[in-house]
Amino acid sequence: MKKIIFLLLPLLSFAQGNTEIFLFDISKKGDNWKVTNGKNISNNEGYDSQPHFYSKDLILFSSTRNKQTDIAAYSITNNKISYINNTPNGGEYSPQRIPKSENISAVRLDTDGKQRFYEYNFITGKDKELIKDLVVAYPLWYNKNTIVSSVIVNDSLELFVSDLEMKKNTSVTKNVGRSFHKIPKSKFISFMKKNGENWEVWGLNPDTAIMKKIISVGKSQDICWLKDGTMLVASGSKILKFKPKKDTELTLFHDFSHLKFKTISRITTNKKSKKLAITVELQ
Repeated sequence: MKKIIFLLLPLLSFAQGNTEIFLFDISKKGDNWKVTNGKNISNNEGYDSQPHFYSKDLILFSSTRNKQTDIAAYSITNNKISYINNTPNGGEYSPQRIPKSENISAVRLDTDGKQRFYEYNFITGKDKELIKDLVVAYPLWYNKNTIVSSVIVNDSLELFVSDLEMKKNTSVTKNVGRSFHKIPKSKFISFMKKNGENWEVWGLNPDTAIMKKIISVGKSQDICWLKDGTMLVASGSKILKFKPKKDTELTLFHDFSHLKFKTISRITTNKKSKKLAITVELQ
């Protein structure tokens, strides 16, 4: 368990300052995107990160309260936050809705160093362990039986594809990052792979294990995809964009520096690409 504490805590503590979740409306007219109606939806002292659209109205994220990190749910309609769970001896990270279910998954890091991947009942908060044999760090549901994730192996992050039904875990590649997203209109998911000092965006078909490089994004570690196949890349106080097979380089999507954003990290959009949720470290 000492290895778990040594590796994961530095990764999480990178954003353990006063980070906030901001929500924006986004729209496209011609080739131009507009980002409007920005709002701080966490508005909470401490760590708030890893937003995920549970539904068209609810956004999940990890949020600090009472010196622990729990799963928060923000209602866009009611402008209110509720909490899914209350874990006295641990904290939850990377909350996501489980496909074909109302329940939620999250990585739990206990105060004794134990780190595991759990399912949480959306109504009661009751939990159960999903993968017993891996120290999952950053997961993505490919479908209701398949999880793609970064897993801690010998003090590094390794990409695994886990079949929950068959209880089979397959290692695919090493030196990966924290950002996993489904690529629209394809059977591929995107993941981050370290090459020297820079990060590269790669695509993986979990069914066939076919991989392909998409683009190098330098020091950026967080991306997401719009439904038209445009990739968004967090870069300092800006978000860049890139559309494979059309663009040759990253260009500006939106500059948030006027809002005194120091660093943007986790970014995600809803299914219709009408809402954008981002994690922000303020100046």
